Amino acid sequence: MKICSAAVVIAGLLIAGTAAAEEPKAKTVRLPDLVIGTGDAGYGFKQDAAPMEVGKPYRMWVKATGAKECAFQANDFFQSLKWRKIEVNKVELKIGSITEIEFEQEGAAELFFTPTKAGEFTWVCKGFADKGLTGKLVVK
Repeated sequence: MKICSAAVVIAGLLIAGTAAAEEPKAKTVRLPDLVIGTGDAGYGFKQDAAPMEVGKPYRMWVKATGAKECAFQANDFFQSLKWRKIEVNKVELKIGSITEIEFEQEGAAELFFTPTKAGEFTWVCKGFADKGLTGKLVVK
């Protein structure tokens, strides 16, 4: 009798585990591109407002025009994320954390992440904040 009960419990756990595994994952939301180095002097940027939500998966392109070198930093934002990957030139980087994305010339990186903390986070191209290469990323 005890053997049958154990078999029923194990079968129930296996069925429950299979059902949980089949739950659909949240769809990754595509954010507007962040383009750095726009304008005549190359100190501008294009960033459309797109507030994010804690717990939702996102993907976002960070692109540099090459007009200025940019050491893209967003330390508080980067530390508040659960990273899935970063893609550069069709290469996937599976990472746990990041401190900077350096653009020495024209290029792009696609970031895949899930915010874990709400807040207003500042990004900056190191050394160019006083020239206007800084902005905000908002997570609700």
